[in-house]
Amino acid sequence: MAVMKILQWPDPLLATMAGRIDPGADLRALVADMFDTMYAAPGRGLAGPQVGVLKRLFVMDCTWKEGEKSPRACLNPQITWRSDELVTREEGCLSIPGVLAEVARPAEVVMCWHDENWVEHEEKLSGFEATCAQHELDHLDGRVYLDYLSDGRRTDLLAAYEAAQ
Repeated sequence: MAVMKILQWPDPLLATMAGRIDPGADLRALVADMFDTMYAAPGRGLAGPQVGVLKRLFVMDCTWKEGEKSPRACLNPQITWRSDELVTREEGCLSIPGVLAEVARPAEVVMCWHDENWVEHEEKLSGFEATCAQHELDHLDGRVYLDYLSDGRRTDLLAAYEAAQ
């Protein structure tokens, strides 16, 4: 397997909508490379656009840093339900290293997706898993977590990010 290059903000691919994947496409090697890249980064989620693949897929593993792996490969994912309750968590991104911001998102979501073997899944996600899935889905829609911030806060964070580059 291979570790891929993670695109850094403001690469225009990070602001581009990803296209649907044709059902049955064999993406197992790409998914394996994305997991290798995510773990090496070290992150908890990684979307196709972050590695230059404009397809609707992401990988995530929200528990591996605590010792037990729970990897999910999500092809053509979609959220079919969001709770009205919001939770605010500090988010970071492998494509915007060193920049953290508080973002409010639904506390729970129901997500449907196919894994790399085209097995269909539907699951209610809560806690950090819900936040991570929403963050990665944003990447598939050409958004980053900074898009949820006020203009002033976003400007301040990006100025600090650019100064550190």
